[in-house]
Amino acid sequence: MKTFLKDYLAQLKVEKNLASNTISSYKSDLESFLNYLEDVGIKDLSEIKKEHISSFFKILKNLGLSEKSSARYFSSLRGFFKYLIVNEYLKSNPIDKMNAPKISRKLPSVLSVEEINLLLSSPKTDDKFGIRDKAMLEVFYACGLRVSELINLKIIDLFLKENLIKVFGKGRKERLVPIGSSAIFWLEKYLIESRPFLKKNLQSENYVFLNNRGKKFSRMGVWKIVKKYVELSNLKKEIHPHTFRHSFATHLIEGGADLRSVQEMLGHADISTTQIYTHIDREYIKKVHKLYHPRG
Repeated sequence: MKTFLKDYLAQLKVEKNLASNTISSYKSDLESFLNYLEDVGIKDLSEIKKEHISSFFKILKNLGLSEKSSARYFSSLRGFFKYLIVNEYLKSNPIDKMNAPKISRKLPSVLSVEEINLLLSSPKTDDKFGIRDKAMLEVFYACGLRVSELINLKIIDLFLKENLIKVFGKGRKERLVPIGSSAIFWLEKYLIESRPFLKKNLQSENYVFLNNRGKKFSRMGVWKIVKKYVELSNLKKEIHPHTFRHSFATHLIEGGADLRSVQEMLGHADISTTQIYTHIDREYIKKVHKLYHPRG
């Protein structure tokens, strides 16, 4: 069975062009499932029944796995079984009529425009590090990027005269994202006044944002910068790098942007993912009503 898994992962890499992190997640999920099958005495694919899959998910639930993680496991299994059916390694699909675990959607934390402005004004821009940090935060909010998209941004991806940047999202899908004048100003200032002093030739590999050692930022490095300026701003909300992305989308929708445009800018494959921001917008409208209506 593990030979089939190896072939499936190779196909994902070659044909689907998925990111290495995504393939690693599939690999981990499916290996856990195959190990479970071995533990219960299943030695052949044809022996797998719907009951085995249900029992596997009960174990995951008892282990305290989150709804989101369970849904990811289900997606991994569904893709694997589809591969087995298409390649005629299986005659019937045991997961075919099973329902995916439901995820109760929690509204993400967002900042108000005032809070964003406070956070963006926190870096002191009198040295190369402050200019860099200011530029990073500005681009983060202006373009609604994922952390991975921010740290992998390269000089060749900048089209600042056209007010655009090129971003490679999940699955290396390419998209062009508009960038505003404030972010362009600080990005250009960083590229002229700061980055040349951080750059260390081969180590810098043409990445836009460089850490103190002249290398590409890690996720943890970005998290530390965000945390630093959240503390300086004295904001009491739970704020993480993705909060910039949530705030970007929410402020666009509150300002009247249509959902399809926001979906395109965020790089969401499915518009249902973008629709969560309409819920946030409704919550905002209710707060405004309660605050300003005479009988609110």
